[in-house]
Amino acid sequence: MQALLLGLVLLLPLLFLKLPPCYGQNAQRAPQDGFHFSFTQSVYHATVYENSAARTYANSKIKMGIHLAQRSWEVRYRITSGDDEGFFKAEEFVLGDFCFLRIRTKGGNAAILNREIQDNYVLTVKASVKGEALLETWTKVSIQVLDMNDLRPLFSPTTYSVTIAESTPLRTSIAQVTATDADIGSNGEFYYFFKEKMELFAVHPTSGVVSLSGKLNVAEQNRYDLEILAVDRGMKLYGNNGVSSTAKLFVHVECVNDHAPVMNVVTHTPSYLDKNTVYGMVTVEDQDEGPNGEIDSVFIVGGDPSEKFFVERSVEGTFAIKAFQSVNWEIYPYGCNLTLQAKDRGTPPKFSAVKIVRIMVEKRQTTETKFEQELYDISLNEISPPGTILEAVKISPEPDDAEYILITSADSAFFQMNTLTGVISTTRWFTHVFQDVFNLEVLELDSDLKVKVRITIEDANDNTPTFPQSSYEVFVNESVSVGTSVLTVSAVDEDKGENGYITYSISSLQPLPFRINQFSGVISTTKELDFESSPESFVFVVRASDWGSPYRRESEVNVTIHLENVNDNQPLFEKVACQGVISGDFPVDEVITTMSAIDIDELELVKYKIISGNEQGYFDLNPDSGILALQNSLATANPKNNVFSLKITATDGENFSDPMFVNISVVHGKFPPKRLTCEETRVAQKLAEKLLKKSKASSKPKIEEGFIDLFSVNRQTPQFDKTFPTDIAVLEDLKVGSTVFKVNLKGSDTTAKMLSAYNNNLCSLSPAHTPLIPGCALTDTARTSKKMMNNNGLNEHPCRVPRVKLKKGEIIPFVITAALGSLYNILIHLIKLALKPK
Repeated sequence: MQALLLGLVLLLPLLFLKLPPCYGQNAQRAPQDGFHFSFTQSVYHATVYENSAARTYANSKIKMGIHLAQRSWEVRYRITSGDDEGFFKAEEFVLGDFCFLRIRTKGGNAAILNREIQDNYVLTVKASVKGEALLETWTKVSIQVLDMNDLRPLFSPTTYSVTIAESTPLRTSIAQVTATDADIGSNGEFYYFFKEKMELFAVHPTSGVVSLSGKLNVAEQNRYDLEILAVDRGMKLYGNNGVSSTAKLFVHVECVNDHAPVMNVVTHTPSYLDKNTVYGMVTVEDQDEGPNGEIDSVFIVGGDPSEKFFVERSVEGTFAIKAFQSVNWEIYPYGCNLTLQAKDRGTPPKFSAVKIVRIMVEKRQTTETKFEQELYDISLNEISPPGTILEAVKISPEPDDAEYILITSADSAFFQMNTLTGVISTTRWFTHVFQDVFNLEVLELDSDLKVKVRITIEDANDNTPTFPQSSYEVFVNESVSVGTSVLTVSAVDEDKGENGYITYSISSLQPLPFRINQFSGVISTTKELDFESSPESFVFVVRASDWGSPYRRESEVNVTIHLENVNDNQPLFEKVACQGVISGDFPVDEVITTMSAIDIDELELVKYKIISGNEQGYFDLNPDSGILALQNSLATANPKNNVFSLKITATDGENFSDPMFVNISVVHGKFPPKRLTCEETRVAQKLAEKLLKKSKASSKPKIEEGFIDLFSVNRQTPQFDKTFPTDIAVLEDLKVGSTVFKVNLKGSDTTAKMLSAYNNNLCSLSPAHTPLIPGCALTDTARTSKKMMNNNGLNEHPCRVPRVKLKKGEIIPFVITAALGSLYNILIHLIKLALKPK
């Protein structure tokens, strides 16, 4: 161990005797003159595109080369390794004190760069100085070969074949073609398309998935040869169109029997006397096409153990159920239940679901005479006028001599019946009838059959909400808080349901400090009230509206709310902070100044009082007038700091003002008797402005005087046109439904108008609120040859005008409602009564 250490000690001097070290890995040795000779970097990075032409220079983001310590240096660059194929050449270019290193592609017969073969080259470049053998250095240049779009997409494989069913759903993916492009980035992207336009197929441009876009029909075509091309998306090199080799896709379409037949059966119930009877028709449908959609047969699979029935093809897709021979239907009183099934001609065939069909014949039955309904349930609006037709009851089958009567009861007094037609109509108004349901019984005389008729009276919106008072008046303290209820109004509507449901609203064109609860009618305040700045009374209208239909009814009531004044304001001085001087010989009882305070409430007189500063009694303040006078001589007065500081207040009996101060200095000598100044508070001006505002608010016109609700008040009377006839001549054989004449109605109101006329029991109104007049009886000219339309309603009119809602200027047609000249029918009726057994 000691020998080893001794050897190392002897080697240390030899190390220090060696030549100076190299400058990094680049320098062979340091120049003798001390200049530095090396590349700016040990490694450079540059790029060049593949297929670049000769003498194409590589691109570097930083400058490559050597700084020239001496301008006389002649630097040479040479590639020493990394370029086995001889693609590159190093050149030098001197600019100023820098010698640039430039790498370019060689010319001549040199090979062309191909990124797909090699995409990176690391070149070792040596730099030397001509004539200086010891000045040498090295660097590395990494050349990245960039991609050019020089390759086309290629399919692999180039032929595809698929087989699909004819029933393949639309947008189903049936195949996928694949192509590749050796380029990278966007140069390697491409899209697929058909060489020729295809209606039934579509290819996804990027995935190459081929899908079905149309309905296949194997009967028309069972094979499709598709040619698919791939197109490069990038910029084409050398004018290349980028189309690859064509891929072929062969699509074979197979016919598939997808659907089973579906049967629809229509049964027929023939008479037992019919020959060659068809008991039912079977229609069979199959959604398949071609042989798969053709129906082979329909057969009976159950329910016919005696094999009495068979199914016969009628036309394409239609089959008839028949019997081999006559059937003894006495054995089958409830018919037979046959089970049917259909089969198509597909491969393999498909069968329909079984269907059970009941077949039977019509038995001879005795016809039962009865009313068409077991119970006639009728609704009648309460405002329907007398003569309104409700229903025509009749028996079926109805003989020619059928006669109907209403069985007398308490309820039948409100109705009448046409004995020949069975038409029931009203005889009076129902607006003041409190009964809701009427039960009638109708008897047909010949058959002695009876039927019940129930008539339900429906409420109509014929009542207007009414207030129990013609007006409301209330006094309210101005100090009430916001939201306080000051009054409750209430209206009553005698209608039922929504027709009688009432809501309330305030009608005013001016803003009010009140609001009303639309459901309860409670009026409450919405902001603070002030007697001094607002009107002393508020007059407005409250409207009550029901929820009736077809239009709402409303009524109004005037409401007056008076404000009561409250002593809620303190007196305010017109002048404050008074100060001045008076002479020592100022006369006793002489007025110094007058205090003045104003109380906005104006309810009580203001009184004045000295609170402090007059302990020695030199001054006197009149409590009523506010006059401040000297009470004792000031000759011997010796106030503190020669100043009297009087603290004065004013009160209205409840509220005290803020105190004011009067500072009086006493001087001796030749001075004016007094000199006093005060600050103005402008209280009087503010009060005047407040009173003026109140005066303007109180002088506004009453809202109710100029407010007219044109939509809820019926102020105008409807009038007939001047051309209204005084009499009308009608032929006795005029047909039912014929127009007699038209009425032109005039009126100024915008609300609905009603027109009515009285009639006798020969004519009636049906339905309610229609301008047509249907008939309910017969009119005989021997008994009624002339009728007047303007009498007092004593049931003497063969025609009637219903109460209908009309707009201004609307025409109302009068229609004849019954056949005139019916003596023949009356005679028949009399003969029937005479022939009845007594």
